[in-house]
Amino acid sequence: MAEATVSRAVARRPHVAPLHRTLRGLLSDPLGTLVGLADRAPGQVVQLNLGTIRPYLVAEPAHVQHVLRDNAANYTRAGNSMMWKSVRKLAGDGILSEGPEWESSRRRLQPHFTAKRIDAVVEDMSRAISEAVDELAEPARDGTPVDAAKEISRIICQAVIRVFFGDKIKVADGVRVVAEQDTVATALRFRLLAPFLPDVVPMPGDRAFRQAVRNIDDILLPLVRAERAHPDGGDDILAALARARDADGRELGEQRVRDDLVSMFATTTETTYVVLTWLFPLLEQLPDIAARLYDEIDRVVTPGEPISREQLEQLRYTRMVLDELIRMYPSGWLVPRTAVADDVIGDTRIRAGGTIVLSPYVTQRLARFWERADVFDPERFAPDRPRRSHRYAYYPFGGGAHQCIGQYLFQLEAPLIVATLLSRFRYRLRTPGMPNPQLAASLRPRERVLLTLTPNLRVSA
Repeated sequence: MAEATVSRAVARRPHVAPLHRTLRGLLSDPLGTLVGLADRAPGQVVQLNLGTIRPYLVAEPAHVQHVLRDNAANYTRAGNSMMWKSVRKLAGDGILSEGPEWESSRRRLQPHFTAKRIDAVVEDMSRAISEAVDELAEPARDGTPVDAAKEISRIICQAVIRVFFGDKIKVADGVRVVAEQDTVATALRFRLLAPFLPDVVPMPGDRAFRQAVRNIDDILLPLVRAERAHPDGGDDILAALARARDADGRELGEQRVRDDLVSMFATTTETTYVVLTWLFPLLEQLPDIAARLYDEIDRVVTPGEPISREQLEQLRYTRMVLDELIRMYPSGWLVPRTAVADDVIGDTRIRAGGTIVLSPYVTQRLARFWERADVFDPERFAPDRPRRSHRYAYYPFGGGAHQCIGQYLFQLEAPLIVATLLSRFRYRLRTPGMPNPQLAASLRPRERVLLTLTPNLRVSA
């Protein structure tokens, strides 16, 4: 307590980035501008002067740890208008909320994401992915372009619906839910740009957001009602949620089941398909890395067959590529919080009620922690490389109590998808070059990534 008092006594005001010096950069290249601001203020908290709001940009790994772990109770999602109010309209009082509701949802969902549970379904997941990838044979033969994001989301849906939902959701409906979630994520970008506006003030994207939420409900609520009316005692997520009880032993209301189901669907699909969409344009520009990745996959994976658990463990370079991919393009690029009480981060005084902006994208590109930070280099994650200088220099799945429960799923699901797809097909981009990032609720390419597939000659032979 005495140490905290002394710290507050010597705390200084944050480094302020004036609006007139940053406005042009924030409008033209917001991500690059934020990285530049953090790079030029080592060890400091940067306060962004955006006129009516002045959020604190917290990028230093030690400071990130303070917010997400060491003093997490003081930094809450609740009441933060930058993103969480809108997210709550989609996911309700579930795992994306705060407080007792979040704790109870986390307890209900966590058992489905343990390493033991995920490991037990790897073989089934691999078979489902294999079958889904096989459906690309026809457009490959015809030379018909495919949309990378749509195809990856379809492949993911086919896999997670089988292993998590017991095939109780049609794959086509799952793809529709993912598409509506994409609409929600992109519609939120307007609220992100003007977090100071109350909900009663209409914004572009509001109508699309509300319609997308209704469309998701139209798909998922009938499934919830049918499961509650005719429970089958299964161990899939839908069955488990339908029979779940609250802390007092009462049956969960339909809305709470729906909220957990929506959160669950987002957890099992969103990060993987958004992140993997970036891989194709990256590999096109990096032939040496692509060649090494293809070589490993062709050496390990049996042509045309589902990938086994043993083969998955041999895909070490594939894992390195994916680790580097989520360093450079983390889906959850923005992690806003609100300070409940006055605090000190480092030696900077933080006022109660202030908006804290954490960004894995920014921290994971800081030049003082990452050599050649803007270069895609999977060797950073080679097993023989020294450990990173700080745990929170790399946190693509968040941290602390709110760390994404789908992290282990991604670490198995993503290499299965990449290795299965690239073992059977090669591709060319219809529009070469890297797409521009779109600042939505998750970081995604602004332009469509269209691919022309050709069969891998090793497989066809």
